[in-house]
Order: sequence, then structure tokens, then C-alpha cells
Amino acid sequence: MQIIAEVKTESPFGFRSSKSWDELFEIAEHIGDIISVHTDARWGGSFALLEHARAMTKKPILAKGLHESDAEVQAAVALGADWVLVVGRVPEHNLARCIIEPFYLADLSTIPSLCKVVWNSRDLKTGELKKETFPEARKQWSGWLCQASNIHSIRDIYKTADAVLIGEHLPEIASEFSLLTAK
Repeated sequence: MQIIAEVKTESPFGFRSSKSWDELFEIAEHIGDIISVHTDARWGGSFALLEHARAMTKKPILAKGLHESDAEVQAAVALGADWVLVVGRVPEHNLARCIIEPFYLADLSTIPSLCKVVWNSRDLKTGELKKETFPEARKQWSGWLCQASNIHSIRDIYKTADAVLIGEHLPEIASEFSLLTAK
């Protein structure tokens, strides 16, 4: 299972990290197979931080944001993103570099089968938990599927996920991984 470690200092839903962007980046680089860097200011990100992160690591980077236009996707790729999260739509360009996050289970049927998909348990419109679950998404999507949001510990990770995107609880989960690898 791939670990996508998210550098997130805040969210529009009330989260604010006690750690700085640099501290979170260090943790993300340590435990992540892929480092997720926000491009959206509502999550403490920017395209400048994406460019900064690219200069700091050789690991793959996921540009995390809504990326509502193909121009934003292209900008993220030009600044060094290996992957770009696109929420609620299938882009016309750079599709092979995108990871699609649908709003609803029904949206899965509109995504080309070779795409990578993130199932976010949080409704990005309200900040609340979705009624639709990761196991339901897994039943409908047989391809590469990443679990995201509301992962408080490694016990919350589904074994059927191909990847897990760890955000708000990155420092705590990093400690759990360290304890497991020390045994």
C-alpha cells in the first residue's frame, strides 16, 4: 500500500496544525511514498509551496487541490507535480497525471477505468462525513483506489486500499509507523 503523506497546515473545516509547514514536510518526506502538497490557500497551500517542495525532495509529489480547470492542472505539472488531484471532474488534458476525486459514488461511472481514484470520506462542500463509504466505493471501483480523510490511526486504514492519503493526523500516524517498524 502506498502512503501519500499530506503537508496540511489548516482546512476550511476548522483544522489548524500545531506544526509548521516545514515540520509537516519533514514528516511527510520521512514516511510518504508520495508527498501531498496543497495548492489551495483554504488548506494552507499555494502553487509557490508546490514549487518549493519540488526543490526539497526527489520523491513524487501530489499537487492537492480542487484544480477546477485544466490550466491549474498544467500549472501544477509545470511546477513539478508528478500527480495532480482533480475534484469532481475528469480533465481533458494530462489525464494520465491526474488522480480523480469524485463527489459521489454515482460519479465513479463517469471516470475512465484506467484512472487513479481517491475516495474522500469527507464531503468537501460541507466538511461533514459522506454517507457513502470507502467499502462501497471499492465495490464499484476495481482499479487503483486511495482512501482519504478521517484516518486517525493505522487501524482506520482499509486493507483493500491501494493507497492511503494521511493528512490531519500525519504526526500521530507517523509515530505509529515508527513504533511498528521498531518492533
